[in-house]
Order: sequence, then C-alpha cells, then structure tokens
Amino acid sequence: MPNKRGTGLMMVWCEVPADVEEEFNQWYNTEHLQELLSVPGVLNAARYEATSSGPKHLAMYELESADVVNTDAFKNRPPTPWGQKVGPRAVATTVINNVYQMIHPTDLSDALANADMSPALQIGRMDVPAESDAEWNNWYSTVYVPNYEKVPGCIRGRRWKSVRGEPSYATVYEFENPEVSSTAPWLEQREAHPDNVRMRDVMTHAAGSPGIWRKTVQL
Repeated sequence: MPNKRGTGLMMVWCEVPADVEEEFNQWYNTEHLQELLSVPGVLNAARYEATSSGPKHLAMYELESADVVNTDAFKNRPPTPWGQKVGPRAVATTVINNVYQMIHPTDLSDALANADMSPALQIGRMDVPAESDAEWNNWYSTVYVPNYEKVPGCIRGRRWKSVRGEPSYATVYEFENPEVSSTAPWLEQREAHPDNVRMRDVMTHAAGSPGIWRKTVQL
C-alpha cells in the first residue's frame, strides 16, 4: 500500500474574489486535485478553509520528498482550459505557494507514513536570526512541539524548512477539530517551559501567522 505521507510538503494559500469563488472551488475539487495526485511522488492532498487568520483557501499536498516539484512530471503538466480560466494565476488576489522539507520528526515512521490528512491545522510560519538558529531549532523540536503534542485533540506537530518560498520555517500542528488551540490545556503549554518566552521572542512571524484551517475536501 503506498504511503499517504512523505518528507516533503507543498502548501498553496489563495484569496479569490467572491464572484468567482464557486467556480474556483469546483475546478479545484473536481479537476486540479486529481491532476496533481496523478503526478508520481504526490501522495495525498486535501483542501482547507481558514477559521482564523488566512488566506482563506489552503491546499496541502503530501510529497514523497521536496524534490518532487522539480521532476518533469510535475513541472511539465500542460495547463487545462478550465485552470487557465479560474486557477489561482487567473483569479486569485493572493497566492502563496511554498514547498518544504520535513525537519521534525527527522524520520518518517510507519504510523506517520500511513496517516490520513487531519481534520484541522494550526500553521505558523517564521524566520529566526542566524545567530539564534541552532538553539532555537533544538528548543522547538525537543521542547515546544513535544509539549503541545501532549494536549488532548492535538494529533501531531511537524516542523518544516522552506525550499521554496518565505519565511524559512513552518510549523504544522494537526488537530482533531479547529478548537484545540483555544482549550485551557493548549494555552497552558505556552508558558510551560522556562525557555519558551525567550525563544519565542527571537522569532519573526509572517503576517497572519499562526492561523487555523479546517478540512473541506479530501479525495
């Protein structure tokens, strides 16, 4: 059975005008997702809508590795007439298309490789000064994410390094529902370790980050 997850991730955020949103969604759901899932190395995909922050529309693609986006099969897909009419390049007012390589966890376990796309996500995107990079990454992967993973309703947390797009890092927490990060156990973790405040202070967050998205479509 093929894996459902890999060590690469592509996330595409879009804002589209209300008058084209219905057709944009139809194209995405009935043509574009299937088109990308036919590319070797694209393992799984789902669409999400923002419940806080934004952009509103998010498509997440699990990749065997980040190098999938450099293959001929991925790069040389011919555009379809429908995509040329209502795809992001034609109608979106905002498009963020980032590709990432997984940095935490460092290995793809069998449980992760076979996990389906989660019902909700919290995503933070950030940069960090070079002089703090090593200490900050160690804290984030060994303290911050593992503590949040203890919270009921948090399925897992994964960290990513950007290989295309900005900022440099992304953290994706997978939730059972969009309300997990509003619960008392989640909020308590924010100050649960003495290094949390100091390490958070070195981060430069992207606008609108972190945000919450709920799953709307999965094939």
